[in-house]
Parts: sequence; structure tokens; C-alpha cells
Amino acid sequence: MIGTILNAAGILIGGILGLFWKQQMSQATQVALKGLLGVLTVYVGLRAVWLGLGGGLWGGAKQLLILVLALTLGRITGRLLRVQKGMNRLGQYAKQKFSAADPNSPQRMGEGFMTCTVLFCVPPLAILGAVLDGLAGQWQALGIKALIDGLATMAFVRLFGWGSMVSALPVLSFQGTVSLGAKLIEPFLREHALLDSVSMTSGMLVFCVALIILEWPPTSGGVTPTAAPGAPFRRIELGDYLPSLGFAPLLTWLWR
Repeated sequence: MIGTILNAAGILIGGILGLFWKQQMSQATQVALKGLLGVLTVYVGLRAVWLGLGGGLWGGAKQLLILVLALTLGRITGRLLRVQKGMNRLGQYAKQKFSAADPNSPQRMGEGFMTCTVLFCVPPLAILGAVLDGLAGQWQALGIKALIDGLATMAFVRLFGWGSMVSALPVLSFQGTVSLGAKLIEPFLREHALLDSVSMTSGMLVFCVALIILEWPPTSGGVTPTAAPGAPFRRIELGDYLPSLGFAPLLTWLWR
């Protein structure tokens, strides 16, 4: 649970900095941080994919084919289950709370706790990072999330007070539970040589998170990002791909 602990610590540190550092970051600094986070996420995602490859040329080709099939089936299943739409509804709830936030409201602590809990627990990276942390001890994805959540908390704490910092507790509970569950099934996956397929799929989805951070690919008719001004881009519906984590070991098993 190293990654989950880092994530909770990042929220707390970001909140403390936000309380004492009142100066806003410049636009240039925000763009530079976004680029740095995007590059780090690309590295972490592709590293997980590379570590999962093995078995020579034919074995690697078979694993890549399983990866593509798992992503395709996961996408279809996710759309049928409306996974991304459910996440979008939660995101809209948090966005409305953020837009209506009043620093002088007596309920701001509770609203900050609920808003930040949703924002920090709903993103696919929370699940993907916890899975990688539990299965393979790869905490780097949650380390990146710790930076993202910490920077967000620096802004939220000015509106909601320390209530936004308390959201570190549900983050610790939720992601820790996912990591623990992944750790419990890790011996079974390793014994049947199914671990690499899950790690590869998780890594590829983490790589897709980098595309969202970097706002790529751009499109003239896409959705205008709400986090920061910039060119319109087509947001990847990453939540719909989460069922791929279940299809990857299943396809590997059936291939044999």
C-alpha cells in the first residue's frame, strides 16, 4: 500500500501548503506541471506494459493480441454497464459543488469533504494505480496521482478549509481496499501465469491517462476541458475500459 499512503500524504501536504501559501500559480507554471505529469504518466504506463511482455517474439505478439482483445471487450462491456456515464454523473456533482462553494458558508467543511472524496476516488487512475500497487508493487501510478491530488487540494482548501484534507481518509480506505483485494488474488494469478496480462492492461490504461492529462488528441469539435483553458480535445472515456482488467486474465486462460 505504498502508493495509497503516498496518495493520502500528498492530499495532506497539498492542503497544508494551500493554507499557508496564498499565491496563485502562474499559467506558465501550470502548463509546465501538466507537461511534467503527462511525461511521467507515459513512462509509468509504458514501463508496466514492457515489464509484462515476455516469452520471446511469439509470446510477446500473443500478449499484445490479448491486450487488444481485452481492451475491445472491456470497452464494449463498459459501455453496456454505463461505467463512464456513472463516473461523469459523480464528476458533475462535484463540479456543481465546487462552482457553488462559498468560503463563508458554515457547511463548507462537509461540502469540501464530499466534493474532494468524489474527485479523488472516482478517477480511473485510483483503481488502476491501486491494482498495480497490489499486484506488482508498482506504486508509481499512485505516486503521480498523489501529485495531482495534492495540487488540487492546494486550491480546494482555500474554498472548503480543512474539510478537503479529511478526504485523505476515504482515499486511504478505498484504494487500500482495492490494493488489498489485488494482493489477495496475486498468488492465484502468478501461479497460473495470468499476472502479466493484468499488469500490461493496467499499464496501457495508465498510458491513456497521460493522453487525458496532455489533452491529446486535439479536435476542433471536441469537448472543452474544464480543468484548464486550452484547445478543445476529445476526452478518452477511460472508465468504460476498466472491465478490461477482468477480460485480460480470462483471455489468457482461454488461449491455452
